[in-house]
Amino acid sequence: MTNPGDPHIHVEGGPLRARAAERNLLASMFGLVGDLPAEVTTACGLRAPFAMTSAEPGSVTCLPCREHAAGQHRHFADQVATLGAGPGSPFSGEEAARAAAAHHDLARRFDAPP
Repeated sequence: MTNPGDPHIHVEGGPLRARAAERNLLASMFGLVGDLPAEVTTACGLRAPFAMTSAEPGSVTCLPCREHAAGQHRHFADQVATLGAGPGSPFSGEEAARAAAAHHDLARRFDAPP
């Protein structure tokens, strides 16, 4: 559902920064960069212009999107802390702890009022 008069800044739905990672992978492997979509599905379930989304906690004004992003970052931080320094991981325990702390910080910033 699209709400054309929606003044809020949203979080793009789906995995954390998946679209940016896809574009970076294509650009680095093939020298190709795909067009950004005009609209995306947001974490709150709306369709919104891509320009009305952000991954920065200070910019997001949609409360359901903020809650979703906080939960996503908290979950990712827990995964990184648990699996990041495991056997076969390319990261040291210190690197995994720093990454987990950064995502816990992002979760706290999304939890705070806009």
